[in-house]
Amino acid sequence: MQISDNWPGYSLDLFTYPQHYYGDLEYVLIPHGIIVDRTERLAKDIVQDIGDNDIVVLCVLKGGYKFCADLVEHIKNLSRNSERFISMKVDFVRLKSYHNDQSMQDMQIMGGDDLSKLTGKVFPLFSFPLVFTSPGFHFCKDIVGTGRTMKVLLHTIEKYKPKMIKVASLLVKRTSQPDGYRPDYYGFEIPDLFVVGYALDYNEHFRDLNHICVINDHGKAKYRV
Repeated sequence: MQISDNWPGYSLDLFTYPQHYYGDLEYVLIPHGIIVDRTERLAKDIVQDIGDNDIVVLCVLKGGYKFCADLVEHIKNLSRNSERFISMKVDFVRLKSYHNDQSMQDMQIMGGDDLSKLTGKVFPLFSFPLVFTSPGFHFCKDIVGTGRTMKVLLHTIEKYKPKMIKVASLLVKRTSQPDGYRPDYYGFEIPDLFVVGYALDYNEHFRDLNHICVINDHGKAKYRV
């Protein structure tokens, strides 16, 4: 689903959101209900693709936790209402690649101490981030911009020699400096905007915002560190 560069978004007056963010946002880019519906569709596509394979989900914290949890829940519901039972295991890794609204040159990878257990497994990768087990490895990510962050993470995972890796991201940004990377699954392609909400943060704020919104200059200044 592609959101054009000239899309004006939705007026904040049409939605409810935490009062402590009044004055900090430009507009709603993607309402929560649309996120839920699109995530359900991604779950259906993933279930169709993985066949009879079990899933190891690797969730990239912190921005990916909400998308990961909702995607896993949709997959569980699809499994529960079909003749196939999909077994899922979940692990977590944390990435830090932003200072305020600027991408940092060096990315920090924290957690994932048991990634050696992925050796020889096949992981189809869900969105930010999920991982599938035998036969597949699947990552879930909240947002892909230039692709540099995901390439670094994938390079780290590939050291453990999984049989297969696939990536799913809720958002893909159209940037002026793309790195040639495209996830296997993604929910929305968006303009090169700094967005918050649905667990996406600005210096740890806005994770409690259900909608995906564009932050304004006042909000950036207010929460800058």
